Amino acid sequence: MRIKLICGREQSKRIDKQEKLCYNALMRYIGNKTAVLNEIDKLIDESGLNKEGLSFFDAFTGTASVAQHYKDRYRIIANDNLYFSYVIAEARLNAPTAMFDKLGFDPFEYFNEADASSHAGFVAENFAPELSERMYFSHENAQLIDYIRSTVDEWFAQNKITENERFYLIASLLESVSKVANVAGVYGAYLKTWDPRAIKKMKFIPIDDNPYVVRPADVYNDDVLEVIEKTHGDILYLDPPYTKNQYSVQYHLLETIARYDNPKLNGKTGARDMGKFSSMFSKSGYAEVAFEQLIANAKYKYIILSYSSDGIMSKEYIESVLKRYGKKETFKFKKFGYKRYNNRKSTNDENHLEYLFFIEKKEDVVYSSPLNFIGGKGDLVPFLKAHMPENINTFYDLFAGGFNVGINVTANKIVYNDINYKVKELLQFIANTDIAEFYKYVEKTIKALGLSKENKDAYINLRNKYNRKNKEDRDCRDLFLLIMFGFQQQIRFNGNLDYNNPVGQAGFNDKVLEKLISFSRAAKSKNVEFYAEDYESFFDSVTPDDFVYIDPPYLITLGSYNDGKRGFNGWSKNEEIRMLAFLKDLDKKNVKFMLSNVLTHKNKKNEILQAWIQENDFNVIAYDGKARGSRAEVIITNY
Repeated sequence: MRIKLICGREQSKRIDKQEKLCYNALMRYIGNKTAVLNEIDKLIDESGLNKEGLSFFDAFTGTASVAQHYKDRYRIIANDNLYFSYVIAEARLNAPTAMFDKLGFDPFEYFNEADASSHAGFVAENFAPELSERMYFSHENAQLIDYIRSTVDEWFAQNKITENERFYLIASLLESVSKVANVAGVYGAYLKTWDPRAIKKMKFIPIDDNPYVVRPADVYNDDVLEVIEKTHGDILYLDPPYTKNQYSVQYHLLETIARYDNPKLNGKTGARDMGKFSSMFSKSGYAEVAFEQLIANAKYKYIILSYSSDGIMSKEYIESVLKRYGKKETFKFKKFGYKRYNNRKSTNDENHLEYLFFIEKKEDVVYSSPLNFIGGKGDLVPFLKAHMPENINTFYDLFAGGFNVGINVTANKIVYNDINYKVKELLQFIANTDIAEFYKYVEKTIKALGLSKENKDAYINLRNKYNRKNKEDRDCRDLFLLIMFGFQQQIRFNGNLDYNNPVGQAGFNDKVLEKLISFSRAAKSKNVEFYAEDYESFFDSVTPDDFVYIDPPYLITLGSYNDGKRGFNGWSKNEEIRMLAFLKDLDKKNVKFMLSNVLTHKNKKNEILQAWIQENDFNVIAYDGKARGSRAEVIITNY
């Protein structure tokens, strides 16, 4: 028997698009996207995805309102780490089989006519004032909740209802509970006086489920960062938490009713221990890290993100992440006014905006160093990789600098080497540390010292703090901040290895943050070893299965890193000759190499390099992209 009423009337025909908008989650739920489904529809239509047969993953499904909205069009995948949301999603997405044939009667009529006055279970004992101090429910309603919840489990144990029917009844109970709960909207706390609706007898009502779509959905109850690793498909829809309010705390009571597992309760509100269900997306710093990881690992062709102007992550940061992993020409951004949910203590914010982002993912992602290293090859990475051999065992980046090249190479092992051990230490720290904690230190220090491009004194104070310490005790996180706020973000030391760059006009921003986080995660995903040695020390380690990339200081150009006045060796003709001899020896050893350099710069020619190329008949490949100033960029290979 199908006893379900939809939107207040018996449903007898397949709903059209407009009628489907009534399939809303009746429950008051933070961030519910029912009110913005039209905007999501428009974005999908504009992107050419309004067609049946595609898969649609609602990764933070909540009350499954978005997943349900698209169930008649797409193959749905849904996930939420909270069990009560998982139950609602199962009920709303897979409920067409909830016919109660084995039970033989209408469970809604049964419970609405039942006398539960003698049934005081866990809810009545802990969340109603007659047996506890908590005023979440009237005692009568708490008893009825206990009776329904325990009976549903009994019926399931006795094989009178199916698993889908069990989900359906529990979800319907959660929906019914929301109509009589003595709360301001969420369950983090109860009201001190009775709301008039809370003292009315609860009516057990069915949750809406769109019964005429029978395509089953795959529903997960797991951490989204784990689920994203084991699923793939067409459209990924993301609606992550965007404030510091933890859903696990705000909806602890619904979690307890859904699980009905007699948990240990804590404090005045009777909250269960939900620590392991806390979302990283509700924590500043961790939200940015989790978002980048989620987008990086998503094996979906299209990504749609709902977010808010009130969110922890900035629009600029989100855009930077999406454009790193997506095709820039497909990026779309929309904003529109949206009256957010306000509880009794909050006020309506007329400046609140809802954001929608869209991107089509790309296959070849290029990571960028968070350091603005002079001579960095970030923009040349696709060109360099296109001319590298495949199946590299160990990739040696022997003048690695900011590590723009090595971080983007695929190899069994990657060796980072740079004679500037300060840069090596900083990048190694970024690669190995908890990058969210690193970011929190950066933010805290910027705020504490008042660092900004206008505040020269704050910069000098940080520089003095860094230089006063013994060289081995200097904090590389402070060096990072000095670089960020220094002149042209140069990495400059004096002969005593004191940092001596003056203050600049840049700083730490969301684009740098994105580079920092994506670089750190990419480095953690690879087998990278860090060294600060003379490049010749690696000669005996290199084999013909390896590949050596060398990007030395250019003999006919000059930067602060190769003038010999910054505590490290400079670059001279003798150094150029030594380096070329090293490459010739690699060639004799049948080791493939690639050398980045310039043959001409302004009116200068690197005659030593040109003669060496001709003598050995090595290959010269000119960069055919956009010119970088007056330099004629080339790569020289021996293969």
